[in-house]
Amino acid sequence: MNNHLKDAMEIRTLAREHNRLFEESVPLIASENVMSPLAMEMLLTDFGHRYAEGLPHERYYQGNFFVDQMEDKVTELGKKLFNAPQFDPRPVSGTNANMAVIFGLTKPLERICAPDLSGGGHISAAKFGALGFRGLDINNYPYDEETMTIDVEGARKTILEAKPNLCLFGQSVFLFPAPIKELRDTFQEVGCKVWYDGAHVAGLIAGKKFQDPLREGADVITGSTHKTLPGPQHGMVVGNTDEKTWRRVQKGVFPGVLSNHHLNTMAALGVTLAEMLDFGEAYAQKTIENAKTLAEELYALGMDVLAEKNGFTESHTLVADVRKLGGGKEVAEKLERCNIILNKNLIPVDHNKKSQEPSGIRIGAQEITRVGFGKNDAKELAEIMMKILKNDISEEKGKEKVKSLKSGFNEVKYCYGKSNPYEYIEIFK
Repeated sequence: MNNHLKDAMEIRTLAREHNRLFEESVPLIASENVMSPLAMEMLLTDFGHRYAEGLPHERYYQGNFFVDQMEDKVTELGKKLFNAPQFDPRPVSGTNANMAVIFGLTKPLERICAPDLSGGGHISAAKFGALGFRGLDINNYPYDEETMTIDVEGARKTILEAKPNLCLFGQSVFLFPAPIKELRDTFQEVGCKVWYDGAHVAGLIAGKKFQDPLREGADVITGSTHKTLPGPQHGMVVGNTDEKTWRRVQKGVFPGVLSNHHLNTMAALGVTLAEMLDFGEAYAQKTIENAKTLAEELYALGMDVLAEKNGFTESHTLVADVRKLGGGKEVAEKLERCNIILNKNLIPVDHNKKSQEPSGIRIGAQEITRVGFGKNDAKELAEIMMKILKNDISEEKGKEKVKSLKSGFNEVKYCYGKSNPYEYIEIFK
């Protein structure tokens, strides 16, 4: 009867309109990216219909002959990219990977040290997130608000006093390398494992432009795979630890926190890993250059970009205090009306503020780099942003300038093949 075909086509229309929005917008969300055409192709394959519980060649389902070969290849590529003896591509998201490590390496009520939310920590490391769900005793590292980094001596004291079973590093506001090597002797003194949540900076690590957590003392790295690592929305765990610990992590993945592990996105991740082996260093370098250029230009034009003393950023992200421009919510919404997409964000001064009414904004340069922005383009973008925020031009005029700027950047780079990542793929005519 096709009674609900109209509803289905309405959803299709929304998808097409969403694509058009981002084709005409400048995307600055620090936790997003676009895939290559070859990686996108993997999402449309029959892999997306199938189950493959467990590890390759040890499945609980039949029909996994090609799946096993694909997963072996993805694992091989992950080990090579991160120069690691262990790689598990099964988690379906970054938080899912985090939960696997928590499940594998901790028991309820055990003690863990982690970054605080006000210091850029991720929600999965909060009491109301995955750590709290496990019932862990969370001890936060002190944070240097001026440099936007973990206070090394304060963290050393916290670890020595808390004697945690596990130390976590990694943030959702991740501007500078975490002090893993500076605290390595302290980890060894208390006998704890070290976990690095590299969701935001995995592509920069893969591109050898940020830090090398496994060589600096981390036992495992977790991460989502769609931020500076420009792949699908999926997850991964990278290891450089003893076999007993790695087995515990893998059991944390399955049967700990997932059943089937989304084979089409795993295939897309494998394509992305291969592309990063070929293009990752250039991409990571350009991403950091664009982020620093944006930070410097916005600061020069009057925005209070944080961590000026520390050079603003060494990653893809910058953070600004925009209270004098109306606050984080107002700034983010105003820029959205002009087709600049970023997010409001808590900053260190927001200790007692609601998350929906923060003083800051967060900006990421990884997606604009992926579609070809360079330093001069980043400077032009900063100028447009500040003209809009200072009301030097109308929102209508600002939107026109943004659309004009973006019109020259709708082809994905640093990958195999070139295409418009915002195009709608016609499969129903």
